[in-house]
Amino acid sequence: MISYLKEIFKLPGETTQSSGVDKKVQVATCALLIEMANADDNFTEEEREKIISAMQSIFDLSKEYVDELIELSQERIKKSIDIYGFATTINQNFSKDEKFELLKNLWRLIYTDDTLDMNEDHLMKKIANTLNMEHSDIIAAKLMVKEENQKSDKD
Repeated sequence: MISYLKEIFKLPGETTQSSGVDKKVQVATCALLIEMANADDNFTEEEREKIISAMQSIFDLSKEYVDELIELSQERIKKSIDIYGFATTINQNFSKDEKFELLKNLWRLIYTDDTLDMNEDHLMKKIANTLNMEHSDIIAAKLMVKEENQKSDKD
């Protein structure tokens, strides 16, 4: 069963950088980030770079590996009906603190263009709800990211 899962989630040219379960979590995380980047119908190169950075930070992955994960995640998004399958995978594997960090990364994506689009706001609430996060967590993550952005603007 484990070897079957590993084969399902194996990327072309992949070495043993991660197990099948790890890969499933990585794809689910990447898919949610991509969904957020697409929420305003404008997936920019800057947003792609933020996704790469977030995935490298969360999972300690190489850029080349993340590039392949992005492609695989985009394929999975096309085949999925909704975000719940991705969120379920994350709920089964992430602690509350890890999910909070994911919320912060989602807010970083949203504020890449310094604008909160109505669709982005709606998707954020939907994702947070499916991750069993409180509204106060959404707001706290948002405020932390806004503060980060203000600091970087001053530097």
